[in-house]
Amino acid sequence: MSTMNVETPAAIPGTSNLTKLALVALLVLALVAPFGFYPIFLMKALCFALFAAAFNLLLGYGGLLSFGHAAFFGGAAYIAAHVVKVLGWPPELGLIAGTAVAAVMGLLIGWLAIRRQGIYFAMVTLALAQMIYFVALEAKFTHGEDGIQAVPRGKFLGLLDLSDTNTMYYFVLVIFALAFWLIYRTINSPFGQVLKAIRENEPRAISLGYRVDHYKLLAFTLSAALAGLAGSMKALVFQLASLTDVDWRMSGQVVLMTLVGGVGTVFGPLVGAFILVTMENYLAQFGSWVTVIQGLIFVICVLTFRKGIVGEIAELIRRTKGERSSGGGGGH
Repeated sequence: MSTMNVETPAAIPGTSNLTKLALVALLVLALVAPFGFYPIFLMKALCFALFAAAFNLLLGYGGLLSFGHAAFFGGAAYIAAHVVKVLGWPPELGLIAGTAVAAVMGLLIGWLAIRRQGIYFAMVTLALAQMIYFVALEAKFTHGEDGIQAVPRGKFLGLLDLSDTNTMYYFVLVIFALAFWLIYRTINSPFGQVLKAIRENEPRAISLGYRVDHYKLLAFTLSAALAGLAGSMKALVFQLASLTDVDWRMSGQVVLMTLVGGVGTVFGPLVGAFILVTMENYLAQFGSWVTVIQGLIFVICVLTFRKGIVGEIAELIRRTKGERSSGGGGGH
């Protein structure tokens, strides 16, 4: 297969160093966060942040808009909850089982969906996700509208008691950090560069000998698996798997998280997820008006920050760096 020089936007001087500093700062902040914030709130935010980062891998770098990612998130939650509660598996195997099932679902749904492009791709994913929703509603092991409740957190490797909230938080943080590192490495790997090339100019990638459908399917499967990992963690954190996890509204939420934070940015999905979870928690007192308030805020964000919050910040840094470089060059 021929080699391909992927055309990417000019890098911002010092961007990699800024990214590394940001990663270190976020890690330090995450380590001390339980001392100032409610751990359950933080764990929920981390689960949704991983979900959004997994979705961003598909949309932001592969250019594929899925309206059915709740199928992987919620489907994995049900599987993890079932094997942990009913079969008595330890939490680590519950996470692996949920992730594996989500990956298989992603492989099958992706194989069907990538045959179409644009809005047709999105509609196929939505239709197939709705099929998963009805399976969750009717299957006996999911317990219908009641969901799977009172899921035991158990002990990690038989040693760490995850029923302790702080222990569970750091367990979730480690899983999130490893998954986020995998996403970061993927988007900065040759595979990630090919994905960007396919997103920018698919006919050119095909003409250069790349098997585009294989790359799309691999990206879809990886995104589904990571979304499943997020859903499995959420089931353990809240000790519950319910229909809300697999509902189409969940797919809409992850799209909003990514758009508000910044599509195709490393930290955008994290910012968007934390904003959404914060809004849900602090606006709960408004009852059914929460949805209306969220909609207004999101419309304002999308109109004001066309590239998302992180995307606009990155653009501001790029402009600042460019002005400094131009000013410095003019003085010689």
